[in-house]
Amino acid sequence: MNDADLWRFLPVGYLFTVALETPVLWLLLSPRHASRRRLFAGLWLTACTYPVVVLVLPPLFAESTRAAYLLAAEAFAPAAECALFWLAFGREETADGPSLWRDFAAITAANLVSFLAGEAAAAYSWFGLLG
Repeated sequence: MNDADLWRFLPVGYLFTVALETPVLWLLLSPRHASRRRLFAGLWLTACTYPVVVLVLPPLFAESTRAAYLLAAEAFAPAAECALFWLAFGREETADGPSLWRDFAAITAANLVSFLAGEAAAAYSWFGLLG
């Protein structure tokens, strides 16, 4: 894909990703998080990492295999989102070890769901830009 394709795909992919990841976060984040925070996490975490995954990493991995790009992107997104979530909410008095690890697992699961759906979308060219 060229730069114009990446920019054109960004809003579509963002909405697709948020639609998949937000319900996972809503269901799996620890009970210490209110409904508003769960919804916010679904929108905010993806907003922070998705531009890097879609706009920054593809040109960096243009000469590499798709597998190398996917490894970098799918390692970056959950790691960065866990770090952001911890910085925003992990230092609260209610953030004990088990609830924080549950939150990290929820964030990782949400990213796994969107990765698998993205791979299905790419396999079937649902967006006309993937594959």
